[in-house]
Amino acid sequence: MAGKKKREEACFEAGIKLGALFHQFIGIPVSMENVELVERVMESCMKLQPYVSFSKVRIDRKKLKKSMSEFGYTSLEGEMLYAEVVVRVDEEEVRAILRWDEEKKYPLMSLI
Repeated sequence: MAGKKKREEACFEAGIKLGALFHQFIGIPVSMENVELVERVMESCMKLQPYVSFSKVRIDRKKLKKSMSEFGYTSLEGEMLYAEVVVRVDEEEVRAILRWDEEKKYPLMSLI
């Protein structure tokens, strides 16, 4: 039973990490010049949190470019974002992703 409880805790923590990432960073200014830096900052922020052993963030360059204003930047939108996190609680490890679901028009999280 302890393993199941730790797995549930790891799943919960993964959801918290991805939800926090989404709500903290959606709307920030992003351009082609700083997109890689923004991705690294977002990864770094997730890695600071307890139990995170790996994080990856990707911003869709095509969607970013399409959304660009005449001033050379835009605000980060949910449909541009892909994030992955690995959370380890004791011996239990889970991998979760946040990605845009085009059919639902909504950012969904799932375990992979």
